[in-house]
Amino acid sequence: EVKTLWDTCLVKITPKCALNIIAVVFGNGTLSDLCCRDLVKEGKLCHDTLIKYIADRPSLIAHETEYLKKRDEVWNHCVSISKTL
Repeated sequence: EVKTLWDTCLVKITPKCALNIIAVVFGNGTLSDLCCRDLVKEGKLCHDTLIKYIADRPSLIAHETEYLKKRDEVWNHCVSISKTL
């Protein structure tokens, strides 16, 4: 099920933007407006599922709550600025 969603979701966003979003959620990246627009087009279900899938990795699981909070912050930011793009 996750693989199907992964395959379905990843075709909706450029690899560059996917990496950009991952860098923001799991690191100190800065999200571009263009990638925000792609993220909103991808949809919240895709965004939530992909970030949760990555956050469930054994090396990241200790900080999963923090990553999921950041995931939601990124989504809300992108939704708010996509209305002005």
